[in-house]
Amino acid sequence: MKLGWREWVGIPEMGLPAIKAKIDTGAKTSSLHALDPEPCTIEGVPHVRFILMPVQRSLALGRDIVAPLVDKRSVKNSGGEGEERFVISLILALGDVEKEIEVTLANRRDMKFRMLLGRQALEGCLIDPAQSYLLGKTQEQKQFLRQLSKDLLW
Repeated sequence: MKLGWREWVGIPEMGLPAIKAKIDTGAKTSSLHALDPEPCTIEGVPHVRFILMPVQRSLALGRDIVAPLVDKRSVKNSGGEGEERFVISLILALGDVEKEIEVTLANRRDMKFRMLLGRQALEGCLIDPAQSYLLGKTQEQKQFLRQLSKDLLW
């Protein structure tokens, strides 16, 4: 599968058919914008609760998410500093392919992309850094984004 430096992807289990993701071969693990992540326990199983804000510069579509906690890891942020982050597993829709990936939860408020795809998520993909959105948009993504545009205008 050939990808550009940015692509439309989906996170179906979170009810999100479309989110812009930056492809980052310099990052090992993927990252997802999450506000106020906090650990919790459900029926004895560790989880993390957070607010997913998928649209840049907008509170639109903000939703509370609870996901099983995979790990808590020290990772280097974009400034090269180490920080502890929660790690969850999710199903990523990349074009017509779905794959399970791990993502760290980070505050990406000041970043242009709400999701970053690292090397582990990109296995088997060829990246063309001179191109964008080579996967195009699925019909579901097109419908979702049309509706989102209408909602944001109101």
